Amino acid sequence: MRSYQDSRREDVVNDLCRASETWGFFQIINHGIPVNVMNGTLEAVKQFHEQPEGVKREWYSRDNAKKFRYYSNGDLFRSKAATWKDTVYFDFSSGAPDPEAVPLICREPVFEYERHIEKLKKSLSELLSEALGLDSDYLGDIGCMESKRFVSHYYPICPEPELTIGTINHSDASFLTLLLQNHHGGLQIRHQNQWIDVCPVPGAILANIGDSMQLVSNDKFKSVEHRVVARKTGPRVSVACFLVPGETQKSKPYGPIKELLDEDNPPMYRETTFTEYFGFYLSSGNGLNGESVLPHFRVSESK
Repeated sequence: MRSYQDSRREDVVNDLCRASETWGFFQIINHGIPVNVMNGTLEAVKQFHEQPEGVKREWYSRDNAKKFRYYSNGDLFRSKAATWKDTVYFDFSSGAPDPEAVPLICREPVFEYERHIEKLKKSLSELLSEALGLDSDYLGDIGCMESKRFVSHYYPICPEPELTIGTINHSDASFLTLLLQNHHGGLQIRHQNQWIDVCPVPGAILANIGDSMQLVSNDKFKSVEHRVVARKTGPRVSVACFLVPGETQKSKPYGPIKELLDEDNPPMYRETTFTEYFGFYLSSGNGLNGESVLPHFRVSESK
């Protein structure tokens, strides 16, 4: 990534395009985020989760309006099963939250990591635009990845992993998701109807295409089903950054990008706002258990 502006840029774009079309996931190295910042972020959220229950309870909430909240099984009332993890949520959709609204133990490391992610987001937006055959500023101009929301999962050691799951199989509603994870694996993606282990790469950021990007790319880029299995080793710690439209773009209609369409490639989806899409995604159980909500927005099914 660091050399993406040199003569290898075309190679980087081609690799990115191929990965987005076939796997829906790709590892990013040389991204410019210092290793100490990444490790500091993972350690900070780990320390939060390993505090006494009484301390963490002060931050517990299921109120989606809060900029920071700690909870377990956020989809408990929609999912078919409970999951083996705890979660903290940071809302950067309108900029950094009020510092006092975030626990001191993880405040500055996460804020610093977010500032680096903002720079990486701009580079990825340009490269993905070019991978679609568009001007480099196209995705940036339509504001589809303007907003950032961080979700950090803590997966404790599980004595009987065969009896539960870390995160149930699902796809992401986002345009793009950027995942920071420690060395404990567990993430799997579905590829050609098989579950494939994604081994953590030291110093890498793992990116995956979300449902919304598959929609606007008219199925060129693929949003892939994935899950996290419970394990006897750990704890696994991850920080996912979901890139979605900003507050002013949520009600803006998004559909297959017109520059990608022609007689041989007609629109596969109707236009929708991210608010509508995400609302249906939540009401349908977060796309869990392999039940993607994308078919609901297909042109053929809306007739």
